[in-house]
Amino acid sequence: MARSRQRRPSKDADPAFLEALAKIAARIAAPLAAADRKRLPVRMYLAGGAAMHYYTGARTTEDVDAVFSTRVLLPQDLEVYYVNAQGEPRLLYFDRQYNDTLGLLHENAQQDSIPLTIPGVDARVLEVRALAPVDLAVSKIGRFEDHDRGDIATLAHHGLIKGRAVRRRAEEALSYYVGNTERARTSLELACKLIEASSPTATATIKPARRRRLSKTRSR
Repeated sequence: MARSRQRRPSKDADPAFLEALAKIAARIAAPLAAADRKRLPVRMYLAGGAAMHYYTGARTTEDVDAVFSTRVLLPQDLEVYYVNAQGEPRLLYFDRQYNDTLGLLHENAQQDSIPLTIPGVDARVLEVRALAPVDLAVSKIGRFEDHDRGDIATLAHHGLIKGRAVRRRAEEALSYYVGNTERARTSLELACKLIEASSPTATATIKPARRRRLSKTRSR
């Protein structure tokens, strides 16, 4: 896997959430430091709400969804209590039940993932990466529940995904899945429309038109 520049978190991300995430990553990394250097770094691939918040500063989550590049014996204490930006007590924990093989995901998602800046974690031991925004969006299509739709719209609103790229990536992923893909293809169509409607270009286009309509209404 080629080395790429680490991505910094969104300026809107909650610093306390990021600190809690860093603590969990550091606890995972601690016992790995004694491993054979030939087997390092272990790569941790972040998905779900934690990756969403890192990229956009949108909704936080209670669980960290992630898989690893190799089998890892995780330490026990992977729960962190923190106080969020609104002064509310929160819990962040590593979800040991998360499995990325049951949802829609491109076979190159890990290869194309993006390294993150995680203070206090040596990337030569544990390299924390997040699914690229396009793959994060694709991972939401299989289930496509309300919060998945919201996440896709948020990624589009921040200019992180384009409908054409998501469609191409999802169709490539679907080509090697078995089972009834009809529901996923329907969700993909809806997702692409949602992305188009939520993109910064669409928003910029809609607002002037809305202002004109409001102006005509007021003048009557």
